[in-house]
Amino acid sequence: MKTDKTPKTAKVFHFDLYGKREDKYDFLNNNSLQSIQWNQLAPNAPNFFLVKKDFDESGMYEKGFAVNKIFKEFASGLTTERDGITIQFDIKDIETIISDFGSLDIEFLRNKYDKKPDGRDWKYNYAQNDIISNKGKYIDISYRPFDIRKTYYTGKSKGFMAYPRNEVMKHLISKENLGLITKRGFDNEKSAYCFITNCLFDRRGWSSPGMQGAENVFPLYLYPDLKTQQSIDQTTERTPNLNKEIVQKIAVTLGLEYDQNPTDIYRSGKDILLNLTKDKPGASVPKKNHSLLLPIDILDYIYAVLHSPAYREKYKEFLKIDFPRVPYPKDQSTFWKLVKLGGEIRKLHLLESSLVEDYITEYPIDGDNIVGKVKYQDGKVFINDSQYFDNVPQVAWEFYIGGYQPAQKWLKDRKGRKLEFDDIFHYQKMIVALVETERLMREIDVVGVE
Repeated sequence: MKTDKTPKTAKVFHFDLYGKREDKYDFLNNNSLQSIQWNQLAPNAPNFFLVKKDFDESGMYEKGFAVNKIFKEFASGLTTERDGITIQFDIKDIETIISDFGSLDIEFLRNKYDKKPDGRDWKYNYAQNDIISNKGKYIDISYRPFDIRKTYYTGKSKGFMAYPRNEVMKHLISKENLGLITKRGFDNEKSAYCFITNCLFDRRGWSSPGMQGAENVFPLYLYPDLKTQQSIDQTTERTPNLNKEIVQKIAVTLGLEYDQNPTDIYRSGKDILLNLTKDKPGASVPKKNHSLLLPIDILDYIYAVLHSPAYREKYKEFLKIDFPRVPYPKDQSTFWKLVKLGGEIRKLHLLESSLVEDYITEYPIDGDNIVGKVKYQDGKVFINDSQYFDNVPQVAWEFYIGGYQPAQKWLKDRKGRKLEFDDIFHYQKMIVALVETERLMREIDVVGVE
């Protein structure tokens, strides 16, 4: 009986049993509560976990800054509730769908596209009214790692998309920007704890269905809405989506000067002033150094840290719980090395690095290029019975980004489709990106992350 007279808190005991079902039954049949070797736990605030956790590194980890604190605004990736209609491989297909929704009867649309009953947040009449009433854009969406597809975006909730997350996605539409992808609590220890985007992003574009919670998008810059009336204290310029207090602490620690609005948002502050002083020896530079700290440097530093295998192993229990925390950089030398490595991985993941053009694979056999059963055998990735990509390293085939193995997922999602020349080149770039990411992650650990 439960009463309020318990004189002290309860003791919590825990025991793990692994193996086949039959072995577990045998163990339970041959043991009792008294004979099992229980481990006594001491659950602590704020989470009070009822399983054994290794929090020995909590002091060091908590000294870092949380990703959701250094970025001021963020939201989960967008949710369409009808991916098969709203997201397409080709621009022509989405153009046809928008034309149909703007002109055809709803029951005709239902019979043509998807007979599934309307849901709470996506209905055919909602989608049709949105397309007729609101001007949208045909635009790219990062649907899965390295899988950029086409959609039509109006920004209206419960319209053509159920939840377009326009409060954040508007900063990534036809603008110079980047978005860091990570989430609260991530338990795939085979993957780094982040990804990157420069366009719209799906709520399962990085974490796979079944994982707890969806990922969040953290834009690097915020753009003002110039269509609305501006208040006196608002700016017409983009501004970094960064907590000034945290960034200033980093700048002071490193002895750097922070420039929040550079002309080129993709170029490191170290590169800018090193080149400036080389070309113009008499040019003025900050008194204590020859480098600036820019928003992109903060992003690339975070990207490097979250790709460090040693960091991920050391803090894996903490990373399963909440948004990642990142250690403050300890010195300029280490910081710039990590910024460089993080930037290289970022560019690989956007397929913007020159390295991805140096293919390490071949596609030697002519055929219809129709994707059938995909399999990996002796360094070959077969797309059907006779055609394959050759010299694909196993590390690339098995590599995880978030909840997916892109070298496998990208092809399997195209079953029954014909690979065009651009698709073949794209896949070969992906393989380079995956192999180089694995190499650079090892380099990050050589530099070291606390």
